[in-house]
Amino acid sequence: MIDLYTWSTPNGRKISIMLEECNLEYNLKPINITKDEQFNANFLEISPNNKIPAIVDHDNGVSMMESGAILMYLSEKTKTFLPNSNEERWRRDEWLMFQMASLGPMLGQVHHFVKFNAGKSIYAEERYSGEALRIYGVLEKRLNNSEYVAGNSYGIADISIWPWVSRFEWQKIDLKKFPKILEWYKKIASREAVIRGYDVPSTGAEIPIP
Repeated sequence: MIDLYTWSTPNGRKISIMLEECNLEYNLKPINITKDEQFNANFLEISPNNKIPAIVDHDNGVSMMESGAILMYLSEKTKTFLPNSNEERWRRDEWLMFQMASLGPMLGQVHHFVKFNAGKSIYAEERYSGEALRIYGVLEKRLNNSEYVAGNSYGIADISIWPWVSRFEWQKIDLKKFPKILEWYKKIASREAVIRGYDVPSTGAEIPIP
């Protein structure tokens, strides 16, 4: 059994969706980041960087933080979404790192400055909104040449990116201007595991569809 420490954020949704995709049972351990519960001493023992999500796998005693690493761990644990060759693995890893190093952090800055602190720094709003458009352009170009982000099969690169794109409204992004992303987004949004894993913990959130 796996304990999932999470909250309703893009990074948290990656793991609840992955657990549903892998048909793994899990105990939900909500960490309310709006109440600073991520700084509790017990949670810091599991996630020293005081970030959600984190997991504890009681099957083998493994404790993990960092959503990208958790996705890779769950994929290997369950033999789900595993690449069939080294080339496919490298392609998966490069797009997973694209999400971890670029797409997630930059869109997170858009959320901070554009949604939650609008008007406090026009420079920051313009900088990160511009970077968001550039990143969406990178993803659009990729999906022009590939059915899914890392290739022709759905996998953890898609699971890592999709929850961030699902907050397109927070980013003031018109997905209709990115037709390949919109097609990819809707296809993933219709998956039963994604629907089940989206509103975890339950807050009444619904998947936004343009």
